[in-house]
Order: sequence, then C-alpha cells, then structure tokens
Amino acid sequence: MDKPKLDALREKFGGQNETAIYDPSFQKVVSKLFDEKGTRVAPYAGIPTFLDVPYRPMDWSAPDFSGLDVALMGVPMDLGITNRNGCRFGPRALRTIERIGPYNHVLDCMPAQDLRVADVGDVPFRSRFSLDQSHEDIEATVAKIAAAGVVPLSIGGDHSMTLPILRAVGQNQPVGMIHIDAHCDTAGPFDGSRFHHGGPFRQAVLDGVLDPERTIQIGIRGSSEYLWEFSKASGMDVIHAEKISELGCAQIAEMARAKVGDGPVYLSFDIDSLDPAYAPGTGTPEIGGLTTREAQEILRALKGVNLVGGDVVEVAPQYDSTTNTAHAGAQMLFEVLSLMVFSPGLQPEAGGN
Repeated sequence: MDKPKLDALREKFGGQNETAIYDPSFQKVVSKLFDEKGTRVAPYAGIPTFLDVPYRPMDWSAPDFSGLDVALMGVPMDLGITNRNGCRFGPRALRTIERIGPYNHVLDCMPAQDLRVADVGDVPFRSRFSLDQSHEDIEATVAKIAAAGVVPLSIGGDHSMTLPILRAVGQNQPVGMIHIDAHCDTAGPFDGSRFHHGGPFRQAVLDGVLDPERTIQIGIRGSSEYLWEFSKASGMDVIHAEKISELGCAQIAEMARAKVGDGPVYLSFDIDSLDPAYAPGTGTPEIGGLTTREAQEILRALKGVNLVGGDVVEVAPQYDSTTNTAHAGAQMLFEVLSLMVFSPGLQPEAGGN
C-alpha cells in the first residue's frame, strides 16, 4: 500500500477518530440511531413491533391517530384461504423479525424516522369463525384510520382482507393498484363464496372502489390462468412472471408507474409472488417466481407513486422452519414503508412530518 495514503487513512480514521462518521448523509443516520455514548438499542431487545416502530395502544371505540402519518396494523385472519391455512400467524411472525432497516441505502431514507409511524396493534375482530364479520371489522377499522388522514399499511392475513381495505380507502374515489402476486385474485365464487382470497379484486372493481384501468398485476404464474379473465376484460395490465427476465425490473416498474399515473394508488404485496426458494411459508406457493432482489428492485423503482395504503399478505410461518419467509415479508414491508416517505400525500407541505 502507498505509505502516504496509509498515513492519511490512519490520521482520518484511527485513534481518536475511530468512531467518526464523515459523510453528511451517514451522519444524519447515526444521529438518529445512536446515543451520546455511541450505543443503540439491541435489535433483539424490547417488545417486538413491526419494523421496530413505536407501539401505540388503541382504544378502538375511540382511537387516537393524532400525530401519525402511517399506521402499521396486523390483520391476523385467514378465513378466506383456499389451500393451506395459517397466515393468521403472519403478523406475529413479522413482528419478531429483527434487523430490518432502519436505513434504506437505495432510497436514502429512514422511514421510521422520516415519517410519524406507529404499530397500532391488530384489527379488533369480533369473531374468529365468521369471514363476513371479519371483513366488516377490517373495513370499519381501516375507515377510522383513513378518516383521520393517516395511511394504513396492513400486515396479513389472507388476501381477502384487501377487499374491505379497498372499500375503506376507495369509498370516496376509486384507487389504482400495483399488485405483486403469483395470482391475479380476480376469480369468481369458490365453494359458494365470492369473498375468498382468490377473488378480492374482482369484487373491489364491481364495488366501484378499485379502478381497473389504473391497476397492474406483476409476477402472475401457475396453473390457474383460466380463473383470471376478469383482469384483462376489466382493463388491468397483467405481467406474467415469465416476462420479468425479458422486460427487466426497471421497465416493469416504469410500466406500473405509467399505468397508475398520478392518482391515489394502493400497493398490495402477496408473499407468494416470491419463488418458494425464497418464501416457502405461504398457502399457495408457485414455482417460477420473483427473487427477493427482483422484488426489491421493482418496489424501489416506484419512488414517488402516490400511495394511499398498502399491505403485505399471506405469510404462513409454520411452513418455513428457517423464518426466511417472515424475513422476506418484513423486508418487503420495509420497502413499502420506505416508498411512503416519497409519496406526494405524505410530503411536509401535504401535512406530513
């Protein structure tokens, strides 16, 4: 090594300067994480919450969302499952994952610091047996969050939960949607029910709360293509998983941005969009899916989209002894929350932090 260069490095980073951080953006991160003694809270200590954000207990009869930009909320319900159940345990599994964030080096943000965000607990369900009542409870709870001017970011739970969420956030104006999944979830009735996890977006369109002309579905694959004709018939764009290598993540993200435009957008991420090599812990795994890196690349390229809500669904931790599925789910949750830092409706001039 060049001796003058080594001497300069020793002078800058050695001795009394061993703990110095010189990059201004990194200084900002450190100032928010470390105390005066240079210590930060251990990632495995304390009561687990989503992404280690503060916990705010809620009296759901009179909830207080004051001072919040985003509310992270668990939806531990899987009554709409058609295959392997168990994603009711998804929210708890994601809460226990440590060392996600707090800094997003690609988007250069610290979402839990840049936004006023809290874990507000779980939807207060009246019944563990009734899917209809559960959907009513989800809609009523999210409606309270949205009425307070707070963006809901929900963790499921099966994908049928997104229908009542869309009913709440789209009640005044239908929203567009970026939907990342193995399945289009636009099927008709199954075993006598229209409200299973394979059909929420057909119902949302028919309810007038989801705009199919501003909806794109990414990562679609598997043997159920015959169930998804509603997607194309209604005007949704469908990007099959086989096209991802051909088109590339950047182009797919650009297609999504063009499809949803500047209007309000909901982002729904089903963990089975990932290949089972990365996320085996889910109810309906499909071979040939996204890698975790591809999912991150697509999500990060959506910076600036006007998000009015989002979710991560279908993590069923008991089918994955490695906890990799929950880890992937928590990371995708972090990516979605990071995007909300740049959402126009959450900018300071719009009333955000």
